[in-house]
Amino acid sequence: MERPRDRYIQVGDINTRYWAEGSQGSPVILIHGLGGFIECWLLAIGALAAKYRVYAVDLPGHGRTGKPLDWPYRIIDLAGFVKDFMDTLGIDRAHLIGHSLGGATTARLATISPQMIDKMVLVSSAGLGKEITIGLRLCSIPLIGEILTRPSRSSAKRLVESLAHRPDGSTDELAEMVYRLTSLPGAHQAYLRTLRANLNLWGMRPSQYGPIVAGLSAMPHPVMIVWGKQDGVVPVAHAQTAADRLPNARVEIFDACGHIPMLEHPDTFHQLVLEFLADGQVSGNG
Repeated sequence: MERPRDRYIQVGDINTRYWAEGSQGSPVILIHGLGGFIECWLLAIGALAAKYRVYAVDLPGHGRTGKPLDWPYRIIDLAGFVKDFMDTLGIDRAHLIGHSLGGATTARLATISPQMIDKMVLVSSAGLGKEITIGLRLCSIPLIGEILTRPSRSSAKRLVESLAHRPDGSTDELAEMVYRLTSLPGAHQAYLRTLRANLNLWGMRPSQYGPIVAGLSAMPHPVMIVWGKQDGVVPVAHAQTAADRLPNARVEIFDACGHIPMLEHPDTFHQLVLEFLADGQVSGNG
């Protein structure tokens, strides 16, 4: 797909980059993960825009959105930002698709403003338990994190290869994009602030995942949970743990897949999402 046009909007005090594609159907909002950016959704936005009005947004501290160093960057703050983003664009209600930290952000928004969400797709979602890869936990340690996450092409390549089950040419392109965007002024500091606000050496902070897990049983929304069987970042066991608590959930586990199902198995991912959203679709606005 041709790359969508970058758009910018002021969300509170933060200059926010987003994409908007499609001219019909319910609004769908795509939310990337830690260290991610809207380009992670390039394939998905093209597949979904034929039937929906699709938005992808760079979260604070990420991509080409503003990176205020005095912003808190907790999951609850990211959820509030997505709410404000929707309010600013006049979107009362939408389907939300969140990956990793974006999944945690989506689920947290469902606990504070459930009326703003029709359906949710949680992709390799953080925030459903304490366990998370040791690599991220080590980055929470002062100085060690600064060294391990220092932007370079080689570190970007290692990062992307750790996310995918079978790295290929497409992951090389993603690694170059990671390097370029994490090298922007303030990006490195904002990444570490986000990471440390939400996890420590022992895993996800209970203050961040606890309210999400506690709120799962009260979520009335239809939820599809998508996970890679070989996810090395967030354990696949969290998928079933969440599904057991959610009153209206389905689980899709992709074999031969790591932490980025929407990029590793895009055709299957898009087909499942389109079927899920279309099943008893609720109309929105925006």
